[in-house]
Amino acid sequence: MKLFENLFRKKTQTETKETFHQLSLDKNRMANTEQLEVLKSGVEAWNRWREKNPDVKIDLRNADLENAKLKAANLGGANLSGANLSAANLERADLREANLSGGNLRKAYLYGARLRSANLERADLGGANLMRANLWDVNLRGADLGGVDFWDADLERADLRGANLIGASFGDARLPQANLAGAYLKGVSFHGADLSHADLSGADLSNTVLINANFLRTKVDGANISNSKIYGVNVWDLEGEFKEQNQLIITLDETSAITVDNIKVAQFIYLILNNKEVRDVLNTLTSKTVLILGRFALPERKVVLDALRNKLREYDLLPIVFDFERPDDKDFTETIKTLAGMCYFVIADVTNPKSSPLELQATVPDYQIPFVPIIQEGESPFAMMVDLQKKYDWVLDTISYKDGDQLIRILKKGIIDRAMQKHDELRLIKAQMPTVISASQFEE
Repeated sequence: MKLFENLFRKKTQTETKETFHQLSLDKNRMANTEQLEVLKSGVEAWNRWREKNPDVKIDLRNADLENAKLKAANLGGANLSGANLSAANLERADLREANLSGGNLRKAYLYGARLRSANLERADLGGANLMRANLWDVNLRGADLGGVDFWDADLERADLRGANLIGASFGDARLPQANLAGAYLKGVSFHGADLSHADLSGADLSNTVLINANFLRTKVDGANISNSKIYGVNVWDLEGEFKEQNQLIITLDETSAITVDNIKVAQFIYLILNNKEVRDVLNTLTSKTVLILGRFALPERKVVLDALRNKLREYDLLPIVFDFERPDDKDFTETIKTLAGMCYFVIADVTNPKSSPLELQATVPDYQIPFVPIIQEGESPFAMMVDLQKKYDWVLDTISYKDGDQLIRILKKGIIDRAMQKHDELRLIKAQMPTVISASQFEE
């Protein structure tokens, strides 16, 4: 195996050296002077010349075409390697099978351009406009695509390995079977993009916008999508497993964001929050989810609660966080009851409470699931807590902790084990058959 890997590494290094050697040779070669003069005389003249000379090879290597007006120009199959096309207007230009490797296309306007099977390897397209461009089978390996707008572009089977995509936008773009393996995509927008059958293996998609994106049979093994916005994402038959998928935001309104740690669970939770029929059925079930209530808006509380959430994952539990700091949603009560009803148990931090009394009053009376109150030493539980614990035995004794470190240390024994024990007790109670007595025993 190691022998194969070493041979593959040497082969890759050799190919890289050959590519750079070829680019170096091309830099010393100049464009065909006559062809360049025809092109500079205007697009109409150039296109007429191409029609009359369809079999002539176009050699425009290293040509200086900065700010050139090449709208709708026929440059199909042209050799433009190393050419300077920065800020050029190439709207709806025909660049099919053109060689633009190592070229400078910074801020070029390529709206609707046809680039099918073009070679743009290591080209600089920083800030270019490729909206609605056809990029089928295009080679963009190692290209600088920083800040490029690919809105509604077609990148089917495009090779983007090793490309710089910082600040790029793929809104409504088509990328089926595109190769983005190992790509650095942090912060990139894929709003409404089609990534079906694409290869995202090992890619960093953290903090990306994946709203309404399509992940049909997408390869995701080793990819990271943590902290991404995934509202409305379509996920079916993923190939492989994500390396990280924590704190995925499934809501549009960030002021009351719901986060989960699994993209498939995200679809499930969104469905039950927005479909009454499914909600009524699934609310009778429990899962591995744990609802965490508390004041995440306060920095000192957020540190503690985030640590708690991260530790819960280590015990094969799926924490759900809902920030109720500003509960202005008209469906507030319904939402919290739905979330609580599908949870294994609830952890409620009642330190410096603001909305906790409302949250617990809305859920505790109606749901026989374990509630574990926690509070930092020096604080006192709100008055209603005593009433809840007296009336409902599924509200466990409040745990007082010195700091976040101590809370994490006692999480297993003090919270998880106690909650599971109470869950088992409640399950036995729920399974009991109703007692029936005969009326005859009251007859004299």
